[in-house]
This record gives sequence, C-alpha cells and structure tokens, in this order.
Amino acid sequence: MPPLPFVRPAAVAGRHFSTVIVGAGINGVGVFRDLALQGVDCLIVDKGDFSAGASSAPSRMIHGGLRYLESGSFALVAESTRERNLLLRNAPHLVQPLKTVVPLSSFFGGLMSSALKFFGRTPPQRTRGLLAVAAGLRLYDLLGRRQRVMPNHRIGRVQPADRRLFRSAVRWTATFFDAWISHPEWLVLELIRDACRDEPRSVATNHCRVMGCAGKTLTLRDETTGETVCVTADAVVNASGAWLDRSTALLGGVVPRVMGTKGSHLVLDHPALRDALEGRMAYFEALDGRVCIVYPFLDRVLVGSTDIPVDDPDQIATEPAEVDYLLEVLGEVFPNLAFDHSDVVYTYVGVRPLARSDADKPGQISRDHSVVVDPPSASRDVPVVGLVGGKWTTFRALAEEATDEVLRLLGRSRRASTRQLPIGGGADMPQGAQAAQRFVERIAQDSGLSPARAQALLARYGSHAWRMAQGFKVAGDVPLQHAPDYSAAELAYLCTETGVIHLDDLVIRRTLLAIRGRVTDAVLAEVAGVAALALGWDAGREHRELHNCATALRERHGVRLAPAAPDTDAAPVSPAPLTIQPALSPS
Repeated sequence: MPPLPFVRPAAVAGRHFSTVIVGAGINGVGVFRDLALQGVDCLIVDKGDFSAGASSAPSRMIHGGLRYLESGSFALVAESTRERNLLLRNAPHLVQPLKTVVPLSSFFGGLMSSALKFFGRTPPQRTRGLLAVAAGLRLYDLLGRRQRVMPNHRIGRVQPADRRLFRSAVRWTATFFDAWISHPEWLVLELIRDACRDEPRSVATNHCRVMGCAGKTLTLRDETTGETVCVTADAVVNASGAWLDRSTALLGGVVPRVMGTKGSHLVLDHPALRDALEGRMAYFEALDGRVCIVYPFLDRVLVGSTDIPVDDPDQIATEPAEVDYLLEVLGEVFPNLAFDHSDVVYTYVGVRPLARSDADKPGQISRDHSVVVDPPSASRDVPVVGLVGGKWTTFRALAEEATDEVLRLLGRSRRASTRQLPIGGGADMPQGAQAAQRFVERIAQDSGLSPARAQALLARYGSHAWRMAQGFKVAGDVPLQHAPDYSAAELAYLCTETGVIHLDDLVIRRTLLAIRGRVTDAVLAEVAGVAALALGWDAGREHRELHNCATALRERHGVRLAPAAPDTDAAPVSPAPLTIQPALSPS
C-alpha cells in the first residue's frame, strides 16, 4: 500500500522538493496534480484545511459563463465550456449535467445594453429579452461544441407549469445545459491522492502556514502545534487565491495583483420550490440587474449569489442584509411561493480571487486567469510562479499553464496531459443506468451492504465505492444514530485517510452533512465522538473541537444550534462509546 499523501509539517522537516505550492484550493491542487504527472516532486501546504477558502464556497456550478459573452470574453467562454465538458467526462461521479431555464419577459429588451457592455460602456440596467438571450445562447453552443456531451439550447413559449412558477410577465423560456458538482471539496482531495499516486515523493499538509522564504529555504509553521520547520525548493507556486498579495509579500514579490469580491449563497429546505424546478436551474436577473441562480441541490435548494467587494478575505460572513436580498429576489421571480428566514438551513460565502481592476461594478471584472513570475530577488534564490484570478471550472487549464511555466523554470519537459485523465473515483465509472445498477449490485453482493447503502457510496465516491464498502463492512458499517446516511466506519475512514485535523474539516468539508442542513446538536456530538476515537483526542480536545465547530456553524453558516457554552476543558456528556476497526484504504 502506498504511503498516505497527507502528512504533518514535522514529517517534511529538512526535506528538499523541486516545487513547493502555497495554497491547497482547487487551482493549487490542480498544479500539484499536473506537476506530479510530469514526475516533479512537490509539497503543497495551506494555512487552513484543503479547499477551505473559495474552493469550498462556489455556486457548485461547472459552467461556461454565459454572461461573459456580453463583455466580449469569447476565449474565456470557449475555454470554460471545453473544461466543463472535460469534467463531465473525467469526474462523472461528482459532475453532472444541469438543465437550465431562463425566464424571458420581453422581446427586444437588453439589446442596447448588451451592445454597450460589449464595447466597454456601462449601460443602464434592463432585463435581457428573447433576442439578446437567443443570440447569446447560439454563440454559447458554438463556443462549447468541443467535447460536447449535452443538447443545444431551445426557446419556446412558457409552459403552463412554468406560468404558475414564474412571475406573470414571463412569456417565453430559454433552456440550455451546464453542469453542477455535488462535492467540490472531495474532488480536491481526489486530485491530491491521484498526484501522490503518480509521484509518491509528493506530499500535502494542511493547517500549515508559510512564514517566509530566504535563499532556497521556506519556513513553515504547524498551526496546530506552533512548531516551525524548514524545507528547501527549486521553485515556488503561489496559488493562495484571494490571499495572493499577502503571500506574495511574505515571499518578496510584486503586489498588488488581486482583489476580492464575496459571493454569499443560501441553502433552503423548500420542497415546493424544489419540486417546481423539476431538476432544473433557474438562471435569471433580479430587478436590479444582478444575475442570480437557484437549483435543486440534493434534497435542498441552492440560491446564489451576491457580488460584494471585500478587503480582508479572513473577515467575511454572510450578512443578514445578503440573506434578506436573496430571499427578496426569490419572491420577485417566484411570486406564487412564500419564502422566509426559517427556510434557510445553511449559508456560506467565499471570496472570488479576481485580477485587480478599476471596473465600476464587481460583475464587470473579468473572471479570466493569468500566470505571473517573480524572479529570484536579493533575499530569495528561487522563482515564484503566481496564479492570478481564475474560476472553479477552468482549474485544469490554469494548472496546465502554470505547470508549463514551472517546467520551463526547472528545465524539464511536459511528458503527459491531464486533459483526458479521469479524476479519483471517476475512473472506470459505469456508463449508463443499467451499468450503474449492475455495479451497485456487485458492491452490495461483495460487501454484504444493502443496495441502498451501496448506491449512496457510489454517488459519493464513484468507482472507489467498491473497495471502500468492503473496508466499511470489515469495520462494522453501523449507521450513525442521528445521521444514518453515514456510518461510524465511514467517518473514521475520512478522519484517518484524508488529513482531518479539526472537527469542522470533517463536518463541513469531508461530508455533506453541513451543507444539507443535517447538523443538529445531537449529530455534532455523535460525529465528534467518532472523530475523537479515530484520531485519539482526549476529552478536553474533543470538547474544544465540538465548541469550535459549533461556533463556526452558528456564526459563519447560520446553522441553528444550541447557544454556545463556555469553552472550558471540562468534558461534555458524550454518547455511548463506539468501537471502530480500521477501514481498508481505496488506494
């Protein structure tokens, strides 16, 4: 069995790496995976958890950026639609087609506004009409034709069911296809595992802060222990997203290069809206001109998003005014349905790392990306490759560009492409409903788990579900009492095999419990008990983790939990102890 890719900073003390990557969000991990494929040994570090920044807070759409056409960003849309199509093929267990409907109220509306935007002017807000949307979608289909696996758009009169769903002014609907991702944080972890399989000398460490670089030496601090260690490198990649300028200053490079806008999202428990959407995303303009989305997300409804400039990406939260705004927009578009704060079961927010711009409005700032190089300086002997901008959908293309630059600096050549390379459990996924059903039956037969449990594991982990199911059965796949979608064996595996350090790593990013609004006080206490047993936490550590995770869920994600208790070392009352045997690794 290969060594685990997830290590603590002490394990890399004194080591030399060809490249150190700062920032373990989707773009940094994309570079990590691409460089590993070229045989380059890398260390990737992040001051928080893997994908804990903007990479865990997207609209969970994998899309081409239809609205970017108005600003003439044809190359970006062509790249984005191509990368969307590739992800549908390479990660079919996590990325799936998303039928999208655009409600239209006028025929000629928005033609002049679109023309002014194309030429860089700022037009007055006006809702786009049928002709403008039809022209945009025709071009969208044309630019997205490479690797395409979905139908082209169509436009027609509003159907009776949609007439009852949308506001009465809606006369037509346009329908096209993009894609959505169920668990972006898991895809990040799969990329890390794939990278370390391809280049076993590469490792990843989270909750590890870069303190500076002198000569070829980088100083790292373990954020859990305070211990500092040093490593050396031949090149550094700065993939810290909205924190790029701060990291660049520590590494002795040129600033400023980026600016941030925060995007807040709501997750609703609203069965009536979820049923009325019939599996589609509604893509619409609010009366103030802001583009918003709403679509069924698993058993909930996801609504997004705001676009507000921010100065400090560490000090963000979904403000009450943003919740009010998004609920008000829903009321505008779906006037026959009622929306209330009690429908909101989860909120989340991320900071988009955009290239610095003097645009009048955040929505006008380009979502394109670039790669910049800070050459060695008087105090630093290694070049720093910086990733500026970018979006979730285009991570592979940005990583490819950055990897080529790193290879040039290292004097190496590319020997393989990630373009057609499956990701994690996307490899050997069954194609079609019948093949998937046979695979589920095989999992159930070989592991002894129920078909429903096998189906759930396939949806979460793709083709890795077969081996994982066998390990969970050996460990005793007993469902959690308060969250029966997961078992103690599954959570123990996530704790020990995926670099979990804190309870919120497990609850918010390794599972879908939080975003689905499934976390209650009882669930949190039970999950904390499993994590404590798996990771060897004493009663004091378990209580601190429980307190900190509950605080984060209440204050950053709007989860309705019991009021915070004083943070003392006294252990709370815990559920009955669990017995967990080690689960088999899927690698």
